[in-house]
Amino acid sequence: MNAAAKLGAYVLGLAVVFGGALGVGSAVGQVGPAPAEPRHGAAHATPAGDGHGGHEETTATAQDDTPGGLQVSQNGYTLNPLTTIKAGVPTDFRFTVTGPDGKPVTGYQVQHDKKLHFIVVSRDLGTFQHVHPDMAADGVWSVKLTLDDPGAYRAFADFAPTGGSGLTLGADLLVAGDYKPRPLTEVSRTATVDGYTVSLAGDLVPGQASKLTLRVSKNGEPVTDLQPYLGAYGHLVALRAGDLAYLHVHPDGEPGDGKTAAGPEITFYAEVPSGGDYGLFLDFQHEGKVRTAAFTAQAGAGQPKPTAEPSAGPSHGDHTH
Repeated sequence: MNAAAKLGAYVLGLAVVFGGALGVGSAVGQVGPAPAEPRHGAAHATPAGDGHGGHEETTATAQDDTPGGLQVSQNGYTLNPLTTIKAGVPTDFRFTVTGPDGKPVTGYQVQHDKKLHFIVVSRDLGTFQHVHPDMAADGVWSVKLTLDDPGAYRAFADFAPTGGSGLTLGADLLVAGDYKPRPLTEVSRTATVDGYTVSLAGDLVPGQASKLTLRVSKNGEPVTDLQPYLGAYGHLVALRAGDLAYLHVHPDGEPGDGKTAAGPEITFYAEVPSGGDYGLFLDFQHEGKVRTAAFTAQAGAGQPKPTAEPSAGPSHGDHTH
């Protein structure tokens, strides 16, 4: 078996590898209705007093154009995994975010109903989990996490420290064992999950706000009673294939604003930094359960070819609240 197919050949036991910047590109993009001024989706800032409020985004620094999630440290903040993971074993995964003083951060702004959003995705984009850990008084975060297969994963912490700008930090997690990378799923306009079909309209255009509309149906009927999840009817994460540059976008409008319907359509505005393939992961809630629909989309490549059958997309984990 060659080295690329067997990570366990060079590790004894389990390992957690901190990831640095793994690629270059201009800043990952805008969210919400197309703004007059550019805004970057990798960093979130919620107005004071608004637990999940509007979808205003602010950059971590005005000069930093590195896409979100490519750095383990930024602006003095560092993501520190504290737990190794064994394939297929449920693990109480623990980590900290240390600040410029070197101590674990304990003060966070609430954004979209949570102080921190934690996302784990396999490097081949075949597995995606969006979970919400709990923080102890000493600043140590923990969450139940199961990674079924050996291989390389990327963990993202999406947060804004109290009084600071939003950041997305990323670190690599290495799960020892025989690694069998999966090919990227084919580009498709439809995805199915738990009996739901989600269709995608719109195209990703590098360097400009792109309107994406996702329509949710069940058993051929449009779903018009989507439930709010983290202050919205849907959340969309885009990851660039290869380096996993991170873009967390949010929909146009919000529940209770008097104009945003509870489905079947959820509209997003997103800007990607370059052409190429992207994994799109839509979280939506219906009948009391959160589900994830997964797509592969191409930016700057025109309309994708239609598929004969809807794609089930990558696997995903349970959503931890």
